[in-house]
Amino acid sequence: MSFNPFPIKNHQLYIGEHTVSSLAQQFGTPLYIMDEALMRHQMRLFKQNFKHKFINTEVAYASKAFLNLAMCRMVDEEGLHLDVVSGGELYTAKQAKYPMDKIIFHGNHKTRDELQLALDYKVGLIVLDNPFEMDTIQHLHPIQPVPVLLRVNPGIEAHTHDYIATSRLDSKFGMSIFSDETLDLIEQLNQSEHFDFKGLHCHIGSQIFDGTSFVKEIQALLQYVKRVFDEKGIEIEILNLGGGFGVQYTAEDHAIDLEATLPQLLDTVYSETLRLNLQMPTIIIEPGRSIVANAGITAYTIGATKQTPSGKEYVFVDGSMADHIRTALYQAKYEAALVDRMNEMADHHYTLAGRACESGDILIHDCLLPKVEINDILCVFSTGAYHYSMSSNYNRLLKPAVIFVNEDAIRIVNKRETYEDLLTQDRL
Repeated sequence: MSFNPFPIKNHQLYIGEHTVSSLAQQFGTPLYIMDEALMRHQMRLFKQNFKHKFINTEVAYASKAFLNLAMCRMVDEEGLHLDVVSGGELYTAKQAKYPMDKIIFHGNHKTRDELQLALDYKVGLIVLDNPFEMDTIQHLHPIQPVPVLLRVNPGIEAHTHDYIATSRLDSKFGMSIFSDETLDLIEQLNQSEHFDFKGLHCHIGSQIFDGTSFVKEIQALLQYVKRVFDEKGIEIEILNLGGGFGVQYTAEDHAIDLEATLPQLLDTVYSETLRLNLQMPTIIIEPGRSIVANAGITAYTIGATKQTPSGKEYVFVDGSMADHIRTALYQAKYEAALVDRMNEMADHHYTLAGRACESGDILIHDCLLPKVEINDILCVFSTGAYHYSMSSNYNRLLKPAVIFVNEDAIRIVNKRETYEDLLTQDRL
C-alpha cells in the first residue's frame, strides 16, 4: 500500500471535499494539487510544539521548498517568519505584502543587487555566509546598522543524501567553527558600525529522521558560543538551527516525530545553556519540506504504455522531469496511485516515465499499481516540496498549474503556462 495522507471514499482519492479525478478533469493535467488545510496544520504543529517557558522561539518557513504570493500570505496569516534565499523570493514576499521585518535572507552568494534590495526593503535579518558579503554590504553604505547572523559550519554529519548534506567541513555553506578566521570575522561584525551582529545560523542538512543529529548540532553550537564569549567577550542573542526535519515519501519511511523532537531540542538548548553559564538565546528553526511536502500531489494522465523485450513495462504520463526532477537529481523515491481505483490490488510493477527527450526522465523506477489503462488519472504523492519550485521549461514543456484546496474551496495560485508564456522573454 502506498503512503497516502488523504482520505479514500468509494475507491476515489479525495483532497478536501473534492475527488482528485474531478480536479484533474476541471483543471487539466499535469496538475500540482496542494491541501491548504494540511499545510496550515503543519505550521500550527511547529508553532505549538516549538515553545519553552524560558526560551524565546520563532518558526520561519523555508520558502525554497515552495513559494508564491498565496504561500507568502498563508505564512503571514499563520504567524511564521519567512526564510528567503534570492532576490526573486524576496521580491515575491514584498509583492505579497509580507512584513519585511520578519524576513531572514539566506544564500551562500548573494549578489550586490540582492543585498541592496534587502537593505532597501529593511529585512529583519541577513545571514552572512562569508567575508565577501560583509565587504559588499559595507560598500553599499547602509544608513542604519544591518541586523545580521553569521552562518557557521560545525561539521555535523547528518545521514542524508550528499546533495542535501550542508554542514560537512567541505560544504560550500558557512564558515567553519574550527577556523580562527571565523572568530575574527565575528569580532569584526560586532565592532563594525555597519552591522548589528545578532548571532549564528547553522543548517546541517535535509531529510533528517534522527533527532540526535539536531542535539549534536545544538551542543556544538553552544560550545562555540561559549568560545566566542570567552575569547572575544561577545554574547550571542540568536541561534538559528535551520531545518531539515525528515518527511515520509514512501511506506517504508518514518517521518521524524515533531511533537517529541521539538521539545527535546529546546530542552537541550536550556540545559546546555545553563551548564555553560551562557545568556539564553532566542532560537529559530526553518522548516520547509516538513510543512508542504506531504500536502501536495501531482496528477498526471496516462497516455501510453510499452513493454520491452526483457519484459520491462513502461507507463508514460503527460508530465516529465521538467515538473518532477528529484528522482533524476537525488534518486528520490516516490509512490503513486490510480486516483479512482484506490482499493484495487497494486500488483503490477511499472516504470513510470515522463515525456521529456531524456533517458533519465523517470519519475518512479519500480511503481506498484493495478493494471493501468490509457487515460487513467495517476497521482504521485508527497510532491508539495521542491517540485514546482524546481520545475523548468526543459524541452519547452509548459509548467503545470498549482491549485490550493481547502475543504470545498479551490483556487488557482499559479496558472498553467501557455505557449505564449514561453516566448515572453525571447527576442529575435
